[in-house]
Amino acid sequence: MPKKVDPDARREQVADAVINEIATHGLRSVTLARIAAHTGLAIGSIRHYFGNTLNEVMRFTLGVLIQRAVRRAPATSSDAVARIIDVITVTAPTTEQERRENIALVEYRVLARTDSELGAEIAATTLAGAQVMRSLLRDALADRVIDQESLHREALLLVTLIEGFSLSSALLPAPLSEPDVRSVVTATVHRVRDAYPLIEQAP
Repeated sequence: MPKKVDPDARREQVADAVINEIATHGLRSVTLARIAAHTGLAIGSIRHYFGNTLNEVMRFTLGVLIQRAVRRAPATSSDAVARIIDVITVTAPTTEQERRENIALVEYRVLARTDSELGAEIAATTLAGAQVMRSLLRDALADRVIDQESLHREALLLVTLIEGFSLSSALLPAPLSEPDVRSVVTATVHRVRDAYPLIEQAP
């Protein structure tokens, strides 16, 4: 009796092959033939799960990358400041697997600049992330006097910090150091807090 194949596991296997190909050779090097070589699957089998176009494979892989990034969210801390530090720290690629996935995501984001379909999906994810950051920061500054314009700017600063970790990791040969990332994030968040007076001390 032939072994039953899990379609979801097969698709995930293909996505991992695409991620590894991008991390090693770049996004534009991905072909069905290279995916087949990575997975040991016949090109016909890949088409069975994704249809006849490479575009469907690439879109599915982008979805996998986004889902994995979301799943890395840390356990929620009861302390608002610790919560925002944990969330930013965990987004930084500090393992080899995270580094390779981050490289693939960075290349997708560059491609999305001229690809309207990918661009819409990535823009929606980026906007959602920025809104989460703003909400986290609002909680972390709940005891401070800060106007909405300043809150917007400080949230933009923290989003830019995340983007910086992502880009620098994509250009480095090794993952970032988690203690270094946490130290930078902690110092940044506390500098932001210290820039605004406590509510009870405000004139």
